[in-house]
Amino acid sequence: MSLKILATVIVATLLAGCQTMTPEERRAADEAKCSSYGFKRNTDAFAACLQRIDLDRSAEMRARDAEFARFTARPPVVIYRPVVVKQ
Repeated sequence: MSLKILATVIVATLLAGCQTMTPEERRAADEAKCSSYGFKRNTDAFAACLQRIDLDRSAEMRARDAEFARFTARPPVVIYRPVVVKQ
């Protein structure tokens, strides 16, 4: 039971963190990061930098989802019903 509570708290914290930035703010932060790496705007390298940041963010979200599923997954229900065979 405590694992479910812990997982719920973790997910709530992550969701709260995701909602603090609007998509426009996130894009601006990503562009600023790529610019700080030395990439120039409107170049293929700049676009590739933005794409890598987006792909990394997606991979992190998938990893978090998988971790959350690991804590909340229930074991399969096994129904045992003996079969009596008369000879």
